[in-house]
Parts: sequence; structure tokens; C-alpha cells
Amino acid sequence: MDLASVAPLVGGEGWDLLQSLPLYDASTELALQTRLRDAGYAPELVSAALTQSRLRARARAKFGSFAAGMLFTPDGLEQATRLEVAARHAARFLRAEIRLVHDLGCGIGADAMAFAGLDLGVRAVDVDEVTSVVAAMNLRHWPEAQVAHGRAQDVTLPCGEATRHAGLWLDPARRTRGAADISGRSRRVFSLDQISPSWDEVQRYASAVPATGAKLSPAFPHHRVPGGSAGAEANWVSWQGEVLECAIWWGPLVGTVGRTALVMRAGSAAVTVTEADAAGAPPPLSDAARIGTHLYEADRAVIRAGLTGALAHTVGGGELDVGVGYVSSDQLTDVPWAHRYAVVESMPWNAKAVRAWLRERGLGRLTIKKRGVALDPELVRTQLKVTGDEAATLVLTRVAGRPHVLVVRLD
Repeated sequence: MDLASVAPLVGGEGWDLLQSLPLYDASTELALQTRLRDAGYAPELVSAALTQSRLRARARAKFGSFAAGMLFTPDGLEQATRLEVAARHAARFLRAEIRLVHDLGCGIGADAMAFAGLDLGVRAVDVDEVTSVVAAMNLRHWPEAQVAHGRAQDVTLPCGEATRHAGLWLDPARRTRGAADISGRSRRVFSLDQISPSWDEVQRYASAVPATGAKLSPAFPHHRVPGGSAGAEANWVSWQGEVLECAIWWGPLVGTVGRTALVMRAGSAAVTVTEADAAGAPPPLSDAARIGTHLYEADRAVIRAGLTGALAHTVGGGELDVGVGYVSSDQLTDVPWAHRYAVVESMPWNAKAVRAWLRERGLGRLTIKKRGVALDPELVRTQLKVTGDEAATLVLTRVAGRPHVLVVRLD
């Protein structure tokens, strides 16, 4: 997306046109396009408005009703922090008595909007000119929020006494500018040295300004979590079971030092799991004979944070194998950040034996879950060749280092 496709919508006739459009409907887009052109609107303006209408329809999942008053870029929308998570970010700064947040790499302004919504001053910057224009439009309701086009590295940081009530928020770019994949989206980068600002630069920012937070990939490696005197918190966050980010927090923004998981679900209170919750957990199972009557699956944020031991503690069981996130127990416990299944059958993975067991019971409609094993669910489905009418859920995983299958039902 270039500046020419956004600039006409920033105020005036273009903004009025965009706001007048009905909710996006792909089936009527062509007819609407024709009608708008016949009404005298320039083709370029119609195209720009309809592009934003499509993006707003997608954005409702993240921003709800706020999407109707925002502008977007495709990459910016995909990478933007969803509203509920941004509110959590902002609350950390507010609790730390921060009054001004420098948002370095603000994207379309999702986090900046949350900061401004809590009456924090915002100085936002983004290296992409189009994105900075979009962010400025999205922050137009907050006079204390300013957006500039530029590099995070060129921002003059607060120092000395000025850092007492000032904080930094960084969302390093994890895509390569100017390089697109076959879908037209910019290509992802995965190395901490390739994000911009790089991980080393992010840590230097945190050394300069104590109240610093950074939004990073959920794949952030545990061994890179700043320890020692840095005393940072690495917080893996999930929404509705999907891990969205690993946010690193320093100084007064830290809730609990070390690795933590924040589990968020619509309609439920958020739950935080910490290393202390997982400390001294029972060891993983030593053999398949110890599999209990119930199987618990930890939320993915808990698994990513390496805190499945907290689930083993809670249900009085043991993880099937290190890192798989499945805990076996004979105990029946409700855990808001885990799914519970009743174990119907348990056996070592062997396609022929599993197929025979399923056929004998008329089980053919399979839901296949897998974690911790190099098995492809669709290939497994083909290998099993079952056609029964009854449903079954198979969990393919490791038990004591060996591939194993459990037949389970939601408890």
C-alpha cells in the first residue's frame, strides 16, 4: 500500500465517502464500486475507500466497533496488537506512574491508542511513511498523542530525572521492507539480529530508560530472557488459546521477574502463571503405564513459557514428556487455563494396531491433535483408513520419549 492510496482518505471528501459506506460485503462490492463511480467519485478514490472498507471488516475481530473509525494497512492490521492486549500494556505503564510513553515503531497506532486512552502522553514514530500517516489519523482524537515519520534509532530519548515518569514501548519490525511473498505481504524475519531495532538495540534502550517494554515473537527463546541485574519479565500472552506475543518488560513495568504466561479469554478473568507456580513440579512420566484417567492440555501461552509444571502441580499429575504440554492425572480438577479430556484408550503409536482398534469400535470420524512428534496428522489419517460413523479424538504425542496415541473425549 502506498501513500497515494491512503492520503485521499485523510479528511475531506475521501473520509466522508469512507464513513458513508455500508458494512463490507464481498458479494456487493462490484455493484457498489460501479454505483460510486457513476455518482462522480474518481476511480482511485473509490478503490482506496473500498480497500479500507475490506480492511475494516477484517479489523473488527481485533478492534470491535473502534475499527469503523480507523485506517489500516494490510501488514499493519496483521501485526497490530488486539484491543484487549493493548489495554494490558497500557495498564502496566499507568501502574508504574509513567506519564509519557515513547512508542518506537508504532505501526498503525494500536498500542498508542491504548496509552492515550488512559490519558498518557504519547510520542509515536514509525519508519514507514504510509503507516505513520495511518497512525496519526487513528490517534486524531487525543491531542497529547503525536506521531512522526522516522526511525526509532533517531529519537532523542529521555535521560536523567526525565526518565522517572517516561517510558519506552518498542514493537520491532519483524518483516523485511520492500520484499514481498507470493501473497503480496512483506516477508517475515525470524532472527533477533534481523528485527529492527535489533534485540541488542532493544536492550540498550532498556538500559537507558528503566520503564521499557518490547513486543516480540511468541518464539522468543527462553535463554535470551534478560536475567541477573536486568530483572526482566518475559510474558507470553494468549487470546482464545492463540499465543499472540512475548512481551519483555523491564524496571517498574515488571510484574513478576522471569517467565510468565498471561491467559486471556473472552468473558473470563485473565490468569497469570509464573515460574513460582511451576517450581518443584512432579517429573514427567517415566513410562506409559502411569497414564491416568484424565488428560489435561495447558493453554499454549503456558506451554510456550515453559510453565506446564504449574498444571502438573494443580492437577496432581505429571507431564507426558518434557515440553509437550499434556499432563496426565487421575484427579478431576477444573482449570480455567487448560482443557480436560477423559482418557478412553492409550497405546504406543503403531498405525496397524491403532487402525484395528478404531475399526473394531466403528470409529471413523477422527479429530487428530498432535504435539511433540514428527507425525503429520493428514498422513496419519490416510494411514489409518477408517470409515466408521462414530467420532473419536486422537492425541499423538510423546510419552517417556516414545511416540504414543491417546484416544480421548472432552470431559
